[in-house]
Amino acid sequence: MHKYLLVCLFMYSDVCAQQSDYIKEVNAIALSDQFNHTRILTASAYNSASASNNFDVNYYRCEWEVDPGVRYIRGIVTLYYTITSATNSISLDLMNTLNTDSVKQRNNALENIHNNNVLQINFSDNISAGTEDSITIFYNGIPANTGFGSFVQSTHSTVPIIWTLSEPYGSRDWWPCKNGLDDKADSIDIIIIHPSQYKAASNGLLQSETLSGANIITHWKHKYPIATYLVCLAVTNYVVFNNSVQLGNITLPMQTFCYPESLALFQEKTPLVLDALQLFHNTFGQYPFIKEKYGHVQFGLGGGQEHQTSTFIVTPNESLMAHELAHQWFGNKVTCSSWQDIWLNEGFATHLASMYMEQKYPENTITTRKNEIDNITSLPGGSVWIDDTTKVERIFDGRLSYRKGSHLLYMLRWKLGDEIFFKAAQEYLMDPAVSFGFAGTNDLKRNLEQVSKKDLTEFFKDWFYGQGYPSYNVQWSQVGNNFVRIKMSQTTSHESVNFFKMPVALLFKNATQQKTIIIDNKVNGEIFYENIGFVADSVLIDPEYWLISRNNTSEKITDNIDGKSSVQIFPNPVQNQLFVHLSNFNSEKTGSINIYNAAGQLIYKKEISFYNGSFFEEINTKDFVPGVYFIKIQSGNKVISVKKVIK
Repeated sequence: MHKYLLVCLFMYSDVCAQQSDYIKEVNAIALSDQFNHTRILTASAYNSASASNNFDVNYYRCEWEVDPGVRYIRGIVTLYYTITSATNSISLDLMNTLNTDSVKQRNNALENIHNNNVLQINFSDNISAGTEDSITIFYNGIPANTGFGSFVQSTHSTVPIIWTLSEPYGSRDWWPCKNGLDDKADSIDIIIIHPSQYKAASNGLLQSETLSGANIITHWKHKYPIATYLVCLAVTNYVVFNNSVQLGNITLPMQTFCYPESLALFQEKTPLVLDALQLFHNTFGQYPFIKEKYGHVQFGLGGGQEHQTSTFIVTPNESLMAHELAHQWFGNKVTCSSWQDIWLNEGFATHLASMYMEQKYPENTITTRKNEIDNITSLPGGSVWIDDTTKVERIFDGRLSYRKGSHLLYMLRWKLGDEIFFKAAQEYLMDPAVSFGFAGTNDLKRNLEQVSKKDLTEFFKDWFYGQGYPSYNVQWSQVGNNFVRIKMSQTTSHESVNFFKMPVALLFKNATQQKTIIIDNKVNGEIFYENIGFVADSVLIDPEYWLISRNNTSEKITDNIDGKSSVQIFPNPVQNQLFVHLSNFNSEKTGSINIYNAAGQLIYKKEISFYNGSFFEEINTKDFVPGVYFIKIQSGNKVISVKKVIK
């Protein structure tokens, strides 16, 4: 759902700088979503969908007569349904500003009551569960004018246009339907009757355009499940042109409806999205509507709206087109089941567009990720989870629902690895429980856990439900010529999370060498020893900006980080190489390392010399038989430490 405010369009700059501008574009997306949904949801009539839940929608046949020069609609909607619980009536959503002429079933008139924006249809008998039937509703009128509404009659270059934009509850402004996030029609036929000088765009594939007197009857058919708010129409003097893209062994058509005055721009820019189509198809699985098409329809609100197979856009901006295209998978094939989980639509779409822009403009990746994280962490609190869905500005918060939602996916990719993450995303999209239906965050989590074999409860508790971010501190010292000793600490910006558990990348470097290591940081103040293979002079924390964090710091310590005498023996259990590190033994000059087996037999002894109170040794344990060993470190007659090691 991406409907930019017209003023936000002036934020865009040229295509050559698109990757760096994507942050501004996401801001514009979120801002306009807040604007458009506020103008709908703040009206009392739009508080929720009110259709009854005693039936399932199977199919709609919609016949609409419109003239772009007149704000008016005449419609005949046939609903095929299955009764799910015994009843003598069903109810649909339909605004009172529209007039219901009649409701019929097999040419027999049914009693109907149209009050409070609900159309109740009464049957003559009680209908048992499992019954399949249909009704036809005849209606007409002037759809409610809510400013930038769901049914708009306007002009472009003095030419009249009618277009629709129904998310979230605007469908009932202009047609009788089941209007919530819980029931998709399996398919839909859309017949649009309009003056012959215009063309009509809608969902699915064009079946026919038939001249009838002064009108043309345009027939569209869509054979996939579709949420009500994704049904659309637009009528004006469109120019139509076609492109195509090869997806496996299928050639998918891409059809564009644009204003004549915009033809050159759309012909130049819309083919850019074909690369994104291939990327998303290859990464997340088959384009969901592969037997039909993808396309763009120009309209006048600004920005875009991801109508199924027919994205409405005001101008063909590359990252906007990628964002809206991504919704065909995340938002259309699988739709969030509540506003609390809007990130499943918006976070994914933001992330997929970023993936595309990173692939096409890799030189800007680091800068863009850093800027996005700076925006996410510009305030100390805020979760992706939405606990108050009455605040539209919170639902469509660009910082949280869009960018933080997107960076949750970056962190899942980092934590699980791309191969596992993308396989899990494909499984989520194909999950019979949600595919071509509705999903919540737990559905995504379940698929991620099934594929990765990892429990992600802590991750979602911290990063999805929790607020804020960590600030990492790395204290490190060089140990010998190859090893570093690292102490990882963090503070958190919000009290809802006392520690964020995540693997953290550290890039150690000097003038000629560098190496990235991964620290699986599970507790505060954790100590690690790592072989980097050279003497480092600095370290960068999360150099590729996979993690949400801010104000990270590092400090090189000349010796033991804590300033206390320390004996570190690692790894334990050991296989072929054992490392012994002694630090801050400033009163000692010489000593010895003695290793005993479980029978008390001395099997290894080495005299050592301390240098500035420290000593580091690598011991070859390849020939040690499996068992328990004891390492005694002495200085003269003084026993410094006794450690148990297992091989």
